[in-house]
Order: sequence, then C-alpha cells, then structure tokens
Amino acid sequence: MHILITGGRGTIGKVLTPWLRRAGHQVWTCDLDHHHDAQHVRCDVAEFRQLGRLLDSQPFDLVYHLAAEYGRWNGEEYYEQLWRTNVIGTKHLIRLQERSRFRMVFASTSEVYGDMDEPMREELLDQKEIRQLNDYALSKWVNEQQIMMSRDMFGTETVRVRLFNTYGPGEYFTPFRSAICRFAYSALLGLPYTVYLNHQRTSIFISDAVRTLVALAQGFVPGEVYNIGGTESHDMKAVSDTILALLGKNDAQVTYADAEPFTTKNKTVDCLKATRVLGHSSCVPLRVGLARTLAWMRRIYVDQVDAEPVDYLELAS
Repeated sequence: MHILITGGRGTIGKVLTPWLRRAGHQVWTCDLDHHHDAQHVRCDVAEFRQLGRLLDSQPFDLVYHLAAEYGRWNGEEYYEQLWRTNVIGTKHLIRLQERSRFRMVFASTSEVYGDMDEPMREELLDQKEIRQLNDYALSKWVNEQQIMMSRDMFGTETVRVRLFNTYGPGEYFTPFRSAICRFAYSALLGLPYTVYLNHQRTSIFISDAVRTLVALAQGFVPGEVYNIGGTESHDMKAVSDTILALLGKNDAQVTYADAEPFTTKNKTVDCLKATRVLGHSSCVPLRVGLARTLAWMRRIYVDQVDAEPVDYLELAS
C-alpha cells in the first residue's frame, strides 16, 4: 500500500513510519522541515499548492493526517497557526481527498470530549451537546465535522481516532508539550515544575498507540471513530512521584496546586471498540513507559547525544 503521513517527523509520525514500512507498505512523510529520508517532502499542509503538488506526485492509497498544532496553551499563545494549520490545512487535505479518492486516518484528540464525569465513549458526541474547553479542542472538533460533511456530500472515506495522553521517547521538550514530557524533563534537569492534583488521566505509551494505528491500514472501515488510550487510571501526582522515584530524587522542586483551570478534570477512556475491532491493547505499564522515556531524555538532554534515536522500532517496542 502507498501511504503518506502528514506530520511524519512528529512524535507519533517518527514511530509510525518505520512500523508501517516493516509491515510492507511504501511510506512517504511530509512535515514543515526538510529531512534526509528520500521519501520525505517538506510541505506545509496549510499551503494548498505545496500539499497539492505532493499528492499529485503519485497515487496514495491512504493518508495518515497527523500534522497539527497541538495543546491547549500552545493554541492560546499561537492561535493563528493553530486555526490555519488545523482547520485550513485539514480542509485542503479533504478537498484533495475529494478529488483523488484516497482514504484517510485522521488524528483527533480526547480533548473533543470536554469535561464529563462518565467514561468517554465514541458515540457520546453524537448523543450530547459537548462544550469543548479550549481552541485546540475546538479545532479538532471542527476537523471531525469537516470530515463528516465531506463524507456526506462527496462520499470520502475517513476513520477518526481520538488519542488519549500519548507519551514516550521522541517527544522533545517545550513548555507546551504534554505533562509527562514536562515533568520528566524538569525532574531530570532539577528544574521546578507544577503538579495539579485534582486531575485523573489514563496515559498510553507511544508503541501501544502506534500498534493500533498500524492495524488501521488493513482494518480500515470508512466512517468509524475509535478511542485509543491506556487502561491505568492515575492522577498527575502519581506520575510525578514515579518519575522522581525512578531518578532517585525528592519533590523539593515541585509545587502542588489544586487543579488547572479550564482543563478537563477526569479523562476516563472507553477503548472497548478499538480493542474489539483493531486488537488495541495497552501493554506497557506506566512505570515501564516512564523509565523508557527518561532513558531517552537522559541521552538527549544529559549525555547530549545530538542525534535522535534512529531505531524507533527497537526503542518503542
């Protein structure tokens, strides 16, 4: 199968690419920067000419659309890029899908569920009016609406996946990255960080998420939507405590606060559908995944090996 991954040099794309190639697929990637991979193309999805030139260069059977501006605070600080990339960029891709008829796997987010007390099941968004809590969540819900409208009007074939708190090696630190990334980086380097106590999450190690994404290449059913998440429920203090224990450090640099405003309090994911249909499973326990993440971060930020790990197959498996 000929596959394109937008955002292919991102945290998930860097693992997904070799896994799909190992499965026998011809895989191309695109992202904002150049790269030495012969099957990588620099492309900004928000630029129709660039995206159209890439998709016209050869017939693709399937596109994994991972390219996006991510995160709540990133979406507040850089809302121009967020709406341009996420909404205009996705609309460009959908227009090209209507013309070229490739299938698409779209990476949505657990943030589309807003704040709810019950388990987050895929069908809830069709049954209830949900208030998303930030621009990032809104942009991803707009994307899902764009996809469904194109399906109804033009018969395009897309699967939506809602990813829950995916973490692991390959996620480079910025202040806008995931809580696990920020905790691990700060604890490793002895920097202060804040832990919000009254939030419940399930986190999934990157290899477990990618394994299910790979399964979609063969198990593609147009119009379906799947949650992809972990099974261990935890608060964020438990994550911080585990990281500190793995490093042999105390919490002297940690500030504790009640809850982060305008942020989902509890994310209880229901992955039964993905488990039944795609064989989804969460195989890497949180403590093991955190240890692997810290080992990778130590290589990058402490040992300062100025090269990303090449073998993502070995690193994330």
